[in-house]
Amino acid sequence: MAKKQFKAESKRLLDLMINSIYTHKEIFLREIISNASDAIDKLYYLTLTENTGISREDFFIRITLDKDANTIIISDNGIGMNKDEMENNLGTIAKSGSLQFKNENADKMDAKDAIDIIGQFGVGFYSAFMVSSKIQVISKRYGEETANLWESTGADGYSIAPCEKDSVGTEIILYLKDDTEDEKYSDYLKEYKIKGLIKKYSDYIRYPIKMNVEKHRMKEATEEQKADENFTPEYESYREDEVLNSMVPIWKKSKGDITNEDYNQFYKEKFFDFEDPARVIHTNVEGVSTYNSLLYIPARAPFNYYTREYEKGLQLYSSGVLIMDKCADLLPDHFSFVKGLVDSQDLSLNISREMLQHDRQLKAIAVRLEKKIKSELLEMLNTDREKYEKFFENFGLQLKFGAYNGYGQNKDAVQELLLFYSSSEKKLVTLSEYVSRMKEDQKYIYYACGESIDKLDKMPQTELLKDKGYEILYCTDEVDEFAIKMLGTIEEKQFKSVSSEDLGIEESSEEKEAAEKQKEENKELLEAMKEALGDKVSEVRVSQRLKSHPVCLASAGDLSIEMEKVLNAMPNASEKISAEKVLEINANHNVFQALKEAFAGDKEKVKVYAELLYNQALLIEGLSIEDPIEFSNAICSLM
Repeated sequence: MAKKQFKAESKRLLDLMINSIYTHKEIFLREIISNASDAIDKLYYLTLTENTGISREDFFIRITLDKDANTIIISDNGIGMNKDEMENNLGTIAKSGSLQFKNENADKMDAKDAIDIIGQFGVGFYSAFMVSSKIQVISKRYGEETANLWESTGADGYSIAPCEKDSVGTEIILYLKDDTEDEKYSDYLKEYKIKGLIKKYSDYIRYPIKMNVEKHRMKEATEEQKADENFTPEYESYREDEVLNSMVPIWKKSKGDITNEDYNQFYKEKFFDFEDPARVIHTNVEGVSTYNSLLYIPARAPFNYYTREYEKGLQLYSSGVLIMDKCADLLPDHFSFVKGLVDSQDLSLNISREMLQHDRQLKAIAVRLEKKIKSELLEMLNTDREKYEKFFENFGLQLKFGAYNGYGQNKDAVQELLLFYSSSEKKLVTLSEYVSRMKEDQKYIYYACGESIDKLDKMPQTELLKDKGYEILYCTDEVDEFAIKMLGTIEEKQFKSVSSEDLGIEESSEEKEAAEKQKEENKELLEAMKEALGDKVSEVRVSQRLKSHPVCLASAGDLSIEMEKVLNAMPNASEKISAEKVLEINANHNVFQALKEAFAGDKEKVKVYAELLYNQALLIEGLSIEDPIEFSNAICSLM
């Protein structure tokens, strides 16, 4: 047989196809099986348009492993190829007979007759050279008498010659490469390996994939053996055909034909969870982007969810063939907890089928998925509050990160889903629920940040707001205040920290007059305290928010005290940052009277008092004091 050169610009192109395009060598089987499925699809189409006498049940794909010959044989009883088609499809790299067939028959197919053509680039076949030193293709086209043998060892070319073949279809013989230190090509001759690859990549090919496999059974015991108490059963090996693939994916079935148990069992087996999901989202979308999706919201966060090791993404299928195990582009970060899959025949895949081109189809699917996930979560929130709160306990932190990340560009997608603990309701509430209960004279949505709800409930800064009956949101996650800053407003209401310098509470003329009088009367005392504390605080003033507590800190700038704690606690924080602090003193507390007496008789003692009160305020905020020994000595000296 005369050897011909591939019809490509250079031999280097084939070398690139074999060695560079595909990430994993194991996908060669997926590609060959997908091509076999296409060949059967083409013949099946003829059964719909011509009276061929062939039934869909007659079609199958077979895999044969031959350890002695070191070969894998993949055969089908599809439409086959003649010599010219071998020349055009196998002799020309990146020319797809499947795509040509699809284009030529698109106008003739009714929707009910439409078939999914998987291979559209004509390079998947050549992935077999990643594991093969030689490939033979024996094929006989439907309606023709002659069969042909195509043979190649790679980039050096190929040959085609007539051969014998009894039935219509194609048989591909892969002569595996010898094992090396890095690659064990002989593993592909193991039945369990092939079964695993079929399950992973080609489980939902619509035609049965058969393989003759070894099985074991107990030998039939004789009557004498059964009567013997010491008889040990013996087992024997035998071989029989086994269908390796499921064929019909659950997501392509009608929802009415699927039980909750079916959904849950599929989820637990597919995504290795021991617990039923909190929510199942099954959609079948047709239009500009046609796809099926089966999404799950887990009942609890995986152990590694909030770590760098966790990878988000949905499984991506094209006509039932797995293309990507984790397609991150289909999920926004704030919904990264969702597991599941998307199956579409419309996606523009690149030649390796392992990466997606970022076109409008992919983006359109991602946008629709995001809206669907949000609507399902809102429905859970509105109809099953207890279940939603359990979900939020697991994944609420991720939703808050979603509000903060990207400078708040995704805040509209998550703000309706956020929950915070309410000081008045004593439970988790939504931001809309908070706004609906705001007092008539209330300007802001008030919040407090700290370690725990118990500590926040005792914060000195909350006294005035509680007296006025204002609801306060207690924020105990480190990201809370950063997320709130990005949210900005909810229903035109701004957020305000209880530690903010100005709480925005309207004062009566009498209250304003009394405050100015206090400020003026104690001006020198407050200035002395500020001088004693130096740049630790920006101001010392009489507090209008304290009722029973003697002292507290307020934030004067955009950086709050809680944000200071969070940022300084980060492992990569090179320089410590400091919020602009205001020390507020309760003029109606006995401590203030002691300050006034000290200022009148012993101004040095005022410095000690100022340091003491400042350190107390730091401790209330959960901040460390600069010199604990000096703080302890000051208390002891006063005692």
